[in-house]
Amino acid sequence: MSATLQRLASGWADVVFPPVCVDCRGLVEDGGPYRHLCARCASRLEFIRAPHCPTCGHPYYGAAEEGRRCEHCVTLEPAFREGRAAVLLKGPARALVLALKYHGGEYVREDVAAVFRRAPALLAFVRGAQLVPVPLHPRKERERGYNQSALIAACLAEAAGGGTRPAPLLRRVLDTPTQTALDRRTRQENLKNAFAPAAGGTLNPALHYILVDDVFTTGSTLNRCAATLRRAGALKLDVGTFGHG
Repeated sequence: MSATLQRLASGWADVVFPPVCVDCRGLVEDGGPYRHLCARCASRLEFIRAPHCPTCGHPYYGAAEEGRRCEHCVTLEPAFREGRAAVLLKGPARALVLALKYHGGEYVREDVAAVFRRAPALLAFVRGAQLVPVPLHPRKERERGYNQSALIAACLAEAAGGGTRPAPLLRRVLDTPTQTALDRRTRQENLKNAFAPAAGGTLNPALHYILVDDVFTTGSTLNRCAATLRRAGALKLDVGTFGHG
């Protein structure tokens, strides 16, 4: 289907079935920047601006002191250089991620891309890099129908432009329990040997790689992935996520 026909089909679908806000469940008005966030909820998105932690990307509040230790990643020994995130994972941002991860909400990828387009510092950070999505185990990806981190990486690459492109260079080899209810230490134990380089993938030490995930919580998953990529030869390695929290 051509892009023009896709827009017409989408417009007709919105007339017959008006889009509903994923956060408040109200109707989404025409002409707004988001298709699945109403204007009121969209105004509550908390974009991350400087100053922020260089390791995990969480904003600093108040006076920013050089060398300040961030409470969100203070115990992390990062295998990557720096990390950035677009928004805090609260309210409408959290609703978008929940829709994408747990409710078959592949349709919110348009809104994810729209959020990225309003995060210029993140776009500048990733532009021209190879975006490596955090992989799902094949069983979980079959159940979900897609890897949400791969969709997010595609949205981020499209928003950034400048040669930025997804690069699926990792695979998940262990089907570990969900990380959601685990503390930092248990998460780290849970992820031992969970990742490996993708078959046939090659890493160039001269290229810039950025690990992409939906959210930076404790950093355990991203750090395990980063360690795997670093052992495989990725020397210029950073992290970028949709949300932090």
